[in-house]
Amino acid sequence: MDKLMDHPWFIRVVSLLLAIMLYMSANVGAKTGEQTRNTFGQEDTETLIDVPVVAYYDEENLIVSGVPQYVNVTLQGPASIVKPTALQRNFEVYVDLTDLPLGTYTVPIKYKDVSEKLKVNIQPASVKVTIREKVSKRFPVSVEFFNRNKMPDGYSVGEPTVEPGTVTITGSKELIDDISFVKAIVDLEGATETLAKKVRVRVYDRQGNEIDVEPQPSVVEVTVPVKSASKTVPLQVQTTGELPDGVRLVSIHPEPEQVTIYGSKGALDRIKQLDGLTVDLDNVKDDTTVELDVPLPDGVKRIDPSKIKVHIDVEKVEKAENEENKVEKDEVRTWENIPINVVGLSDSYQADFLEPVGGKINVRLIGPPDIVRGLTKDDVRLYVDVSGLDAGEHRVTIRWDKPEQVRWEPSAETAMVNISEKAAAQ
Repeated sequence: MDKLMDHPWFIRVVSLLLAIMLYMSANVGAKTGEQTRNTFGQEDTETLIDVPVVAYYDEENLIVSGVPQYVNVTLQGPASIVKPTALQRNFEVYVDLTDLPLGTYTVPIKYKDVSEKLKVNIQPASVKVTIREKVSKRFPVSVEFFNRNKMPDGYSVGEPTVEPGTVTITGSKELIDDISFVKAIVDLEGATETLAKKVRVRVYDRQGNEIDVEPQPSVVEVTVPVKSASKTVPLQVQTTGELPDGVRLVSIHPEPEQVTIYGSKGALDRIKQLDGLTVDLDNVKDDTTVELDVPLPDGVKRIDPSKIKVHIDVEKVEKAENEENKVEKDEVRTWENIPINVVGLSDSYQADFLEPVGGKINVRLIGPPDIVRGLTKDDVRLYVDVSGLDAGEHRVTIRWDKPEQVRWEPSAETAMVNISEKAAAQ
């Protein structure tokens, strides 16, 4: 080995190899350093969607509109800063309105807590905002009914109660001034008993449009009494035919003597008694009880009870007394084409008879001869009462102002009338 070290060519070869290795090592190191420098200096761009916007202003006394809830933010700069900033979103986008008086302004959207090495682009870069005075006001809550016509027949609603009866609405003075009414809407479909519901409060402007504002509280408790409109009225029983010879009428009385009717208030107000109940005396020889269906007058939805009994009490008459009574047998008269009057009609409406045609019927009068013979057609007034009826077709009971001790048998007990508005004068 010592001999090789002493040989000049050996030393030259070793030196050459060392030089080559040193060169390669330096070259590789340079490339590695360049690659590292390029990695740390790489540019990147990230666009963040729906970044929330914070508005700085006097929230206790002011209302601000026009500030967007979200904006898009684009970050540009070194990837080593862009990436964590985009992921963490630990910066803030805001508008500063603290020094602005009431009015409308175009203001820039700003940001903070972002590295100075990043370029930030916000879309939109500015917004138009309006600053108004904040006002709070209490409003009474009224109740509006929905689907009232879908309640079961004969049911109606009483006066509703609302708890609490008022709500507080906060907003701009312009918004508060435009509020016309505040309502809680209650659905009455199918209601047959008192309702107690939690109902959302709705706010409306002067044009009747609903305003997107939340009152405090936003839900109220509404109680609506549901009841049947009713009235108790007496029954009027009429007779047809005549008792056989030897039989005298003692009394006729219904059981019960009164019934309860259910319907609209207008219909109930005009009904004083229930007519249309008739019993035939032709074949009654002994005390008799008959069962009758109680007819429904126009506007009445239900009657309780719907069936009644009529007790007919008679007595036998001795032959001699019967012969004597024959002298005083009831007189029977028939008058034809007696006109039917209409009462209870508003001046702006007219009523036309559909049945009977022409609004006339025939009437058979039965009573003591001395009374019946003294009557004229002017003494018998027929009429129908249309009080409270709306425009349209209605079947109504024919009534009459009868003289004492006289029975009547009309050719029709009801009439069909059509109520309509009078044509405007030309």
